[in-house]
Amino acid sequence: MVKQFKYFRQILILSVLKKLVWILLVFTSAAYAQKENKYIRNGNNEYEEKNYKEAEVDYMKALEKSPESYKGQYNLGGALYKQENYEDATKLYNNLTARETGKDARADAWYNLGNSLLKSEKYAESVEAYKNALRNNPDDLDAKYNLAYAMKKLQQQQQEQQNKEQDQNEDQQQDQKDQQKQDQQEQEQDQKDQQQQNQEQNQQQQEKQQQNSQQQQQPQQISKQDAERMLQALKNDENKTLEKVRIQQMQATRAKKVEKDW
Repeated sequence: MVKQFKYFRQILILSVLKKLVWILLVFTSAAYAQKENKYIRNGNNEYEEKNYKEAEVDYMKALEKSPESYKGQYNLGGALYKQENYEDATKLYNNLTARETGKDARADAWYNLGNSLLKSEKYAESVEAYKNALRNNPDDLDAKYNLAYAMKKLQQQQQEQQNKEQDQNEDQQQDQKDQQKQDQQEQEQDQKDQQQQNQEQNQQQQEKQQQNSQQQQQPQQISKQDAERMLQALKNDENKTLEKVRIQQMQATRAKKVEKDW
């Protein structure tokens, strides 16, 4: 895997340089010299010196003069790719694949699009881009090698995604089991608490009934003061009764004496 990756990077760099050199040679040839403007020429010079940011600026100036310039867009994509701005490079190459050009130009656009997508780890899309490059140029060995590498990376990505989803499903199932176990434990604890509460209520009710029964069986106790008051009241009633009896006896005695005088 490591050797293959290094080999791919070597192929990728060589193939990008090869295609850029090819396009630069084409653009600097006598047939196209009259159509190029100074900004593209300056950008090509900066690119050869590996001053990719400066090359980008020059290509952008060229596109300001001629927004539909195929050369300007293509070379700008190369400058962006070298700066690892794969997103913008992808947009440019994707637009170029739809342009009405020859098969070789379309093949190169598709190839560079595949490289940009591959760097962005969009392996499925890069595979399709390399296939389109080979449809336009079946003899492109670089496209074949990069297609094989992209397919292998896609397979690895799909396997990783599958493993990730499997791990997520296992974690989810474990979470569900843990939640069910926790719910069951909480339910059992609630049942125990309810039983304990019922037992305590029953015990309190039994104790209360027992106390009421004992109170009914035992004579009502009174305080010492209440007892003294009750005794005093009884004594007063007794004295009143004795006084009443004494008065009645006296009246009876008087009545007898009167009868004797008669």
